[in-house]
Amino acid sequence: MLSDLAYLFYPIYCAACDTPLHKNERVLCTSCRHILPLGNFHNVNAKSIEKVFYGRVKIENATSLFIFHKGGLVQNLLHNLKYRGRESIGKELGKWLGEELRHIPSYQTITAIIPVPLHKKRFRQRGYNQVEKFGKEIAKKLDATYIDTVLKKSSYTPKQSKKGRLYRWRNTAETFHIQKESLLKNQHILLVDDIVTTGSTIEACINKLKSIEGIKISIATIAIAE
Repeated sequence: MLSDLAYLFYPIYCAACDTPLHKNERVLCTSCRHILPLGNFHNVNAKSIEKVFYGRVKIENATSLFIFHKGGLVQNLLHNLKYRGRESIGKELGKWLGEELRHIPSYQTITAIIPVPLHKKRFRQRGYNQVEKFGKEIAKKLDATYIDTVLKKSSYTPKQSKKGRLYRWRNTAETFHIQKESLLKNQHILLVDDIVTTGSTIEACINKLKSIEGIKISIATIAIAE
């Protein structure tokens, strides 16, 4: 009775369409779970995301859970995750993608999950890294270790969502550094982020990580922009 009253007066809203959830729904409403544009890259369409990085950096595997369309449900989903404090979104999506990846042989060799880091100033502003819970849930599903102490962002850059490819590349190419690199020696890591647009941020991260002896790098993101 008390839980019913609490839900009546303090409803939880769908992270994608912002309609109230029913009591048996979690984070996303049933309708959005069926209509969100799935990427399914890890099963049938891997080359379409791998080609973003072709000729730029070497990767083992690459996948995104959703396809991003401007003004669509995925954009609202990411906005709620990044700017409205709804960390539960990352947790739910990490469980979703992790459950799929754990059945795929090429992802079963992954030993560590590495998030694309936030600069400490951005972290203080937001209060959390939006991909932390996403990465931790994937780590649980793959029986891998979540490590956020090796890859660090060393300079603060302004929001770049409306900048062009060249501007973004110039402003991310030298903003990351490595520490405690022995933790990743000879490991197959999964680098996780919220969205791939130009790929410049992930490329910059990989260019730092690839100096670690014996490392193999795969990528998983919540979304990829078409």
